[in-house]
Amino acid sequence: MGQTLRPNPHPSLQQTQDPSWGPAPSDDASSPPAPGTSARELLRLTDLHAWYGESHVLHGVNLSVREGEVVSLLGRNGAGRTTTLRAIMGLVGRRRGSIRVCGQEAIGLAPHQVARLGLGYCPEERGIFASLSTQENLLLPPVIAPGGMPVAEIHAMFPNLAERANSPGSRLSGGEQQMLAVARILRTGARLLLLDEISEGLAPVIVQKLAEVILRLKARGYTTLLVEQNFRFAAPLADRFYVMERGAIVREFRQDELQANLGMLQEFLGV
Repeated sequence: MGQTLRPNPHPSLQQTQDPSWGPAPSDDASSPPAPGTSARELLRLTDLHAWYGESHVLHGVNLSVREGEVVSLLGRNGAGRTTTLRAIMGLVGRRRGSIRVCGQEAIGLAPHQVARLGLGYCPEERGIFASLSTQENLLLPPVIAPGGMPVAEIHAMFPNLAERANSPGSRLSGGEQQMLAVARILRTGARLLLLDEISEGLAPVIVQKLAEVILRLKARGYTTLLVEQNFRFAAPLADRFYVMERGAIVREFRQDELQANLGMLQEFLGV
């Protein structure tokens, strides 16, 4: 089958902190509730179907995300992972089933109404405007809820964006564009982040820094649904995993069940 599937433990995430990424969360900061059954459920999909035109892409997706969790949605290209995020945001042609955000039904809402429930969507294509500066791209999305991350804190977390504030979006590297795509949803006040393939095509050092950011955001109480094909990136970050195949969830397991599921993942992810 090829290379054996092994999670990358990201050892440096626990041992070192790059000073250029700003201070780590303080030890006495209040921690978010530990993920588990007692944590508030922020997102629940029940029997979710989605179509692009006549093409039926999602076939009864069921998943949940609790407050403070990082949940990873794994699968091959074409499995339906990106469509799941787009369906949550109302960006597909037709949906059926249930999408509950903080207990509120969102299946009939328009995309801007879904966003105002506290969701921030970072699409795979990033959506950086080439004719706008880095700072203009950062400030472009509207604030949807109180408590958004101030620009000064964003610049502390992503120093490259401060250094390139006046550079056109077209002049940013792929890694800088990805940092900007994540940073601008933090400013909006969104607390539930939908991140689509943020590690794709990036240099290992940038992937490592994005992993650090996800863990720092988790420590600050953010909740993340992470779509990834890169299992080695997602494995040490997620509290729970869902595996998709042909538009449906085929497996679900927790971080403490990861080792027992490596054989199954090798089969479904095709690595």
